[in-house]
Amino acid sequence: MKSRWQFWVGFAVVTLLIAGVVSYFASSSPDGLDATTLRGCEVIETADGEQLRGDCIAQHADEHGLAASPLADYAIGGRDGTGGLAGIVGVLATVVVAGSAFWLISRTRRTGDDAESRR
Repeated sequence: MKSRWQFWVGFAVVTLLIAGVVSYFASSSPDGLDATTLRGCEVIETADGEQLRGDCIAQHADEHGLAASPLADYAIGGRDGTGGLAGIVGVLATVVVAGSAFWLISRTRRTGDDAESRR
């Protein structure tokens, strides 16, 4: 039983280190999909944000429905330098959701197994 807890503690530490530290080294340059959709356009910085000049696929894109969400663009509240914290929050949220789902599934299976064993 002790080795199981050691595994989970080690897993949590490594996961949080990757989410919180390694994410600061991630590239801020557009990935392949973004770069491809921007082909043929020039990105111009304005007071209102970025604007595209030219002819490219990205000009026809709309804002994502969750663009105003707290963790949009891998940052907290759109602030630069919060990518690590956003990564940690994302990992914790994923663990809570997945852990809850697995707990419910295992509980349902145990309940079903108990009912079958009584027959």
